[in-house]
Amino acid sequence: MPDPAPEPHPELDDDRLSQVVEGIIRMASGDLSTYIPTSKARDQVDAVITGINLLAGELSEVYADFEDRVETRTQALREAHEQMQHMAMTDPLTGVGNRSSLRQALDNAVQARPEGGLGPAVLMIDLDGFKDINDSFGHHAGDLVLMKIATRLVGAAGAESAVARLGGDEFAVLLPVSTAQQSRNAATRIMEALKLRIQLDDLDVWPRASIGIHLAVPDEAGSDILLRADTAMYAAKDDVHQRIKFFEPVMLYSRQLRRDLAGELRHAVTRGELQLVYQPVVELETGKLQGVEALVRWHHPTRGLIMPDSFIPLAEDTGLIVGIGRWVLRTALEQLAGWCALLRPEDQFQVRVNLAASELQSMDLVDYVRRALRETGMPASSLILEITESAFIAGGEVETYSLKSLQALGVGLEIDDFGTGYSSISYLRRLPVDTVKVDRSLIEDIDDDDGQLQFVAAVHNLIRAAGMEAVFEGIETAAQAKQLHKMGCCSGQGYYFSRPLPAEQVATLLREGRTLPEAAVVLPEAAVVLPDSGAALPDSGAALPS
Repeated sequence: MPDPAPEPHPELDDDRLSQVVEGIIRMASGDLSTYIPTSKARDQVDAVITGINLLAGELSEVYADFEDRVETRTQALREAHEQMQHMAMTDPLTGVGNRSSLRQALDNAVQARPEGGLGPAVLMIDLDGFKDINDSFGHHAGDLVLMKIATRLVGAAGAESAVARLGGDEFAVLLPVSTAQQSRNAATRIMEALKLRIQLDDLDVWPRASIGIHLAVPDEAGSDILLRADTAMYAAKDDVHQRIKFFEPVMLYSRQLRRDLAGELRHAVTRGELQLVYQPVVELETGKLQGVEALVRWHHPTRGLIMPDSFIPLAEDTGLIVGIGRWVLRTALEQLAGWCALLRPEDQFQVRVNLAASELQSMDLVDYVRRALRETGMPASSLILEITESAFIAGGEVETYSLKSLQALGVGLEIDDFGTGYSSISYLRRLPVDTVKVDRSLIEDIDDDDGQLQFVAAVHNLIRAAGMEAVFEGIETAAQAKQLHKMGCCSGQGYYFSRPLPAEQVATLLREGRTLPEAAVVLPEAAVVLPDSGAALPDSGAALPS
C-alpha cells in the first residue's frame, strides 16, 4: 500500500511567518523602523510578532540616544580642537597672535600675491628701555604695559592687518598688501599711538619703540621677510635720530659682522686678547691716589682696539659676560697683589671692578670672589664691586643673598651710574651699599649752571645723610673738581686727573708717590669704531656695564 498523504499544517502556509523572517532580516541589517502587523488570531505567531515589534522599538530608542551622545561628544571635541588651535596661534598674555600665527598669515599673503601686483609688508617693533620697567617695577607692571601696547597696536595697525607678539617686548604687524608709503604711514600711526602715556596706578610709563620695515619682493620666502624686517629694526634701535627704518641690504653686513664678532669674543679670553687698564680714583683735596677702577679692552688681532661699548652688550646678549667678568675680577686682584710692594702699610688702596647684573644672579658668585681673594692674598676690604642701580632695585632672592653675603665677606659695594636710572634716595638706606658713584651727566654743566650745581650739592648731601660716601665720575675740568671739593665731596675720577692707564704706569705713580692731575700725561686710547655701534671714543666710564 502506498504511504498515506501527510496531514495539512495551516501554520506553515501562514503569511505572517514570512513577515517575521523578513522583519528579523531588516532589523539585522540596521532598519529599526521595522513593524510587523498582528492578526486577529492572537495566537503564538502574534505573540512572537509583538515581541519583535517591542524589541525593534527599544533598539530604535537606544540607537537614537547613542546618536545624540555621539553628536554631543563630537561637537565638544570639535570645539576643544578649535580652542586648542586658537591657543596655539595666540599670545596668552596680550591676546594678539603669536609667531606661528604671523608666519601662517605671512605665508598666505605671499601665496596670494598676484603676478606683478603688490605684496605684503612686515613691521617689526621693539620697545626701547622696556627692560628698565621690568627691572625697576617688577614683571607684573611690565605685563600690564605689554597688554596696553598690544591694544594700541591693534587699533593703529588697521582692520586688514595682523598683529603678533613674538616674545618679550617684540611685536610685529603684517600688512597683507602694502606700498612703501602705506607701510610708512602705518609705522607712523603706531609710533604716535605708542608714545602716549600709560598710567598704571601710581606709575607713569612713556613707551618708546623702534620699527623696522621690509616690503616683500616677489618669490621671497616668509623666513627671509621676517629676517630682513628684524634686521631693519635693529638698525633703527642703533639710530637715535631715526626710529623707523626700511631694510637695506647693507644692514645684513652689520648683522653678519655682529655674529662673527660674537664667535671671536668666545675665544678672546683664552687667546689673551683682553686687557685691563686702570683709571685712578683720586682724593679731591690732595690729589692722592686712592685706588683704581679696572676697565676692560679687547685687542682684536685684525680689528685693533675695541672699546667695551662695542662688545660688552654683545657679551651680555650671548651669555659671555659672566666668564669675561670673572676674568676681569681675577686679573684685577692679581695686579693689585703685584702693586702691594709699592704701597705703604697705611695706604688703603682699593681696586674697583664692575659687576654685571647676570653675574649677581650666579649662585656661586660669592664662592668665586672668596676664592679669588684667598688665592691672590688680597683682603676683602681692598675690593669694591660696582653694580648699576637697576640691578640693586630689581634684585630678587638670589641677588639679595649675593649682596648681603659679599658685604658680610668685607667686600665694598658701590652703586654705579647713580642718576641715570630710576634714582630714589629712599632706597639707599635699605641697600647693603657703602659708596655711591654719581654719573657724569649730573656734573657736566655745573661750571655754567648754578641751578645744576645746587642740585648736585643736594644729591651729595642726601647721599651723605644716608650714611654713604659719594664718588663723582667724569670730572674733566679743574673748575668741576674745585666745585665738588668745595661742596665737601672727597673722591672723584675723570680725564682731568687721568685717562685709564696701563698697569705699568699705575705702578710708576705708586712708586714715585705722585699726585694727580699733575702726574697724568697720557695719550688717548685709539679705538675701533664698529658698524652700528656708534663712536667708540675713550671714556672714563667705559667699563663693564650691567
